Amino acid sequence: MAKYNITEKKEKDASYRSLVRVEMVDQLYEKIIQKLIVEKKYRDPEYSAKKLADDLGTNTRYISAVISLRFSQNYSCLVNEYRIKDAMYMLINKQFADMNMEEVSEAVGFANRQSFYAAFFRLHGCSPRQYKLTHQIPDVRDKEEKEKEKALKEKEKAKKAKEKAKAKAKEKAKKEKEKAKAKAIKKSSK
Repeated sequence: MAKYNITEKKEKDASYRSLVRVEMVDQLYEKIIQKLIVEKKYRDPEYSAKKLADDLGTNTRYISAVISLRFSQNYSCLVNEYRIKDAMYMLINKQFADMNMEEVSEAVGFANRQSFYAAFFRLHGCSPRQYKLTHQIPDVRDKEEKEKEKALKEKEKAKKAKEKAKAKAKEKAKKEKEKAKAKAIKKSSK
């Protein structure tokens, strides 16, 4: 996993996790889901664990403990997981076909493209571009490819029209030549 400078996550055993009451864990879990996921606060690159704790009227240690116990990951990993899920949807959906990687990255809440690529690679083992190419719905093609195809069709159409006009002109010239020849024969027979 040398790509994108990713290091393996070290497991820590924080002592404060065991100090959180089960009832509090359940309450905070529901509030975290509501605030972070339902309200899609994860899309805000400035929304930190501190801001979440302030919004929920608690402290960051409790937030960290609940996320660790219920989601089995830390705050950053949780947020990035939901951002990547949104990005995956956007990468293969027709509605977002015109967006480039930077725009997708920004739309789902990453502060920069590098963070987006690293998080995506960490979760899926490929870049967002590779994912888009391998999971793309067949009729969703790059805008450039569609334009090239359209230009080629127009070129073929113009070529056929030119050939048709040339054949028509040739046929008209042939008929006029035959008319002139018939006129000359008629004149000479008089």
